Amino acid sequence: MSIQMGGPQQKVLYQADSNPIQNLKSVRSHLHNICRQHTNQYVRIETIDGQVVTGRIMSCERGFLHLAVPRHGGNRAFYNPYDEAILTLVLYELLVITLLYT
Repeated sequence: MSIQMGGPQQKVLYQADSNPIQNLKSVRSHLHNICRQHTNQYVRIETIDGQVVTGRIMSCERGFLHLAVPRHGGNRAFYNPYDEAILTLVLYELLVITLLYT
């Protein structure tokens, strides 16, 4: 996607190196497959920022994981009628996924 603007030459502020991009795509694809295989299973997830969330995998699509977590108040997520909040996480920010119940 490019935006055409008149005036002075555009200056690139940041351009990602192709090697990390390929690595991120590979990680995203791998995590997507794992999450799709474990839909409706309870997991504990740790993000690269150290946040820990426990919930049930609802779906995984377009690089996002939708996790149903028990509602504890607050307005951080969208709500469904099953007393769970739907939390959306970015796949490449996930550090650890632990299956809680088999």
